[in-house]
Amino acid sequence: MNEEELKAATEEEIDFLEGPRSRWKEFTFSVSVFAEFIRGFRALAFKGPCVTMFGSARFKEDHKYYKLAREMAAEVAKLGFTVMTGGGPGIMEASNRGAKDVNGRSIGCNIELPFEQTPNPYLDSWVDMKYFFVRKVLLVKYSYAFITFPGGFGTMDELYESMTLIQTGKMAGFPIIVMGTDFYKDTIAMIERMKEEGTISPKDMDLLLFTDDVKEASDHLKKYAIEKYKLRNPNPSWILGEH
Repeated sequence: MNEEELKAATEEEIDFLEGPRSRWKEFTFSVSVFAEFIRGFRALAFKGPCVTMFGSARFKEDHKYYKLAREMAAEVAKLGFTVMTGGGPGIMEASNRGAKDVNGRSIGCNIELPFEQTPNPYLDSWVDMKYFFVRKVLLVKYSYAFITFPGGFGTMDELYESMTLIQTGKMAGFPIIVMGTDFYKDTIAMIERMKEEGTISPKDMDLLLFTDDVKEASDHLKKYAIEKYKLRNPNPSWILGEH
């Protein structure tokens, strides 16, 4: 997508979120969203089983969380999972890079932004998305576990949305691992406060593992993803041109 097309797509999404519009505009936008979903399904359907790794795009390769994500991703790939990320820099790059360190599978679901987030160089393949909400669905849809590293608003959004979908039964009880315990100490305290105040139930804590230990996280994936679910690679269809 060139700069003018990207600007138009961004303006279209802003326009959509500003409130009711004509029926024709709502219809054409819906068709565009549907087409993006189909493109994403075709690109990602046969890449798994995946583990999605979330985190900040701002960490450089000498940062401790970049190094931790790279190490964790290598272990994820050794377990046989495809490492999936948002496809950009920072923790995303570290995760894809860790998978490639051990010749694992590495894919991305990149978001096209006006300030240009380009796919990182450690991806076997990726799909570019115009809409954040479509991208978020795809990052969740193909994964059997989620690993979250320190990040900003987007990372917190991805973490809490994954937790909410599992808590409300809208998604299977896949494991969620949060790494960077010092960074997340206030989040941990807030979740404990939620439990104390009764806004979540004690069993909701079962959704989460907070750890900085790569082996503990790896063992958690084995128990709650590999042993709990029968993982398989779906077979592509010649008829639909998916080979």
